[in-house]
Amino acid sequence: MSHSVTRALFDQVMVPNYAPAQFIPVRGEGSRVWDQDGREFVDFAGGIAVNSLGHCHPALVAALTEQAGKLWHVSNTLTNEPALKLAKYLTENTFAERVFFSNSGAEANEAAFKLVRKYASDHFGAEKHEIVSCKSSFHGRTLFTVSVGGQPKYTEGFAPVPGGIRHVEYNSIESLKAAISDKTCAVVVEPVQGEGGVLPASREFLEAARALCDAHNALLVFDEVQTGVGRSGSLYAYMEYGVTPDILTSAKSLGGGFPVGAMLTTEKVAKSFGVGTHGSTYGGNPLACAVAHKVLEIVNTPEVLAGVRAKSQRFVDGLNAINAKYGVFKEVRGLGLLLGGVLTDAYAGRAKDFMLAAERHQLMALVAGVNVVRFAPSLVIPDADIDEGLKRFEAAVAEVVGQTA
Repeated sequence: MSHSVTRALFDQVMVPNYAPAQFIPVRGEGSRVWDQDGREFVDFAGGIAVNSLGHCHPALVAALTEQAGKLWHVSNTLTNEPALKLAKYLTENTFAERVFFSNSGAEANEAAFKLVRKYASDHFGAEKHEIVSCKSSFHGRTLFTVSVGGQPKYTEGFAPVPGGIRHVEYNSIESLKAAISDKTCAVVVEPVQGEGGVLPASREFLEAARALCDAHNALLVFDEVQTGVGRSGSLYAYMEYGVTPDILTSAKSLGGGFPVGAMLTTEKVAKSFGVGTHGSTYGGNPLACAVAHKVLEIVNTPEVLAGVRAKSQRFVDGLNAINAKYGVFKEVRGLGLLLGGVLTDAYAGRAKDFMLAAERHQLMALVAGVNVVRFAPSLVIPDADIDEGLKRFEAAVAEVVGQTA
C-alpha cells in the first residue's frame, strides 16, 4: 500500500530527538490501534500512561466536540467556565484548595519547583532554597525539571544547570535524613518512580519524608504525573499511602490524551504565587479542561477504581505465568495499572529487545530504562484485551529467548 506520508518522512522533516516506531498509527478505539496498513495492535502503552480511557472514548469525544463549538481559547487574561469547573472538582476531591493549570507534566513540575522556592523566600528568606529529590527520578525535560530529576543522562550537554538541588537514594530514610536541613525548601518524590524503573515508594519512606519536611519547615511535593488520576487504584496515589503532600502535580492521564497539566496545593502555599509571578498562555485552555473534567467524572467512580485493582491483578497473574515458563523477570512490580517486569541478569540491558519483539507481534509496550519492560494501559481496558495482549507478549518473549510460545 502506498502512502503520501511515511515513516521515512520523519527523518527528513523532524528534529532527530525521537526514534519512533517504524509503523504509523492512524486510528484507535478502546485499547486497539490500527496502523497505515490496517494492522491491529493491542495497546499496553497507553501513550506512556496518558490514554486513561483508551482511544476515542465516546464521552471524551462528545465533551471535546461540545466545547469546540463554544470556545477554544481566551488566555489567562480571562478565566473560563471549563477551567473553573475542573478546578472545583479537583479541590473537592483532593487535599488541595488551589489549582494552577498548565499544558504538560513538565510545566506542572516547573510551577511546583518555582513555587516551593518562592514560598520559602517569602516565609524564611533566600537561604532556604535547596530542593531534595531522588536518584533515578524523572520530572520533565525543561532545564529545571531535568536538574531536579535524578538521572544525569538527561542533563549531559546542557550545563550549567540550576543549582541548589540534592539527590538521595529512593526509599532510603537514612539518605533523606542526611540530605535535608534547614536550608531545604522542599522534598520532591514520585510515589512510583516511572521512568526510573516502575519502583513504588515504601509507605515508611513517604511517611518519613512528610515528618522531616514538617520538622524543617519544608514543603513535600508529590509528582503524580504518571501515577495520578486512577492509575494507582485511587484517584491519586497519595491516597493509597495515606501521606498528604503540600503540592501535587498531575498530567498524563488527566486529559485522557488531550494535553493538560495541573499543580494542586493549599491556600497557604498558593499565596506565594501572586499576580504576575508565574503563568501559562495556554494553561486552563477550555478544550483541555472540558475533556479533563469528563475524564475525572468517569475515572473517579467506585466501579472504575475497583476495576483498576482487578485488572492490575489480572495483569500481574498473567505476567507471572509467562515468567514461570520463560524466566525473564526477577519480579513484576508497580502499583495499579503502572507495572514493570524487571529483567533477570541473563537479559540485563535488553528491555528494548522485548519492546521491539512485542511490536512485531502487534502489541504496544514500553520500557523504563534498559532493564524494565513497562505496561501502562487504559484504566478500562477490557479483560479480553488484557488476555489477548498477554498472549502476544508471550509470543514476543518466546522470540527473544529463542523458544516456541
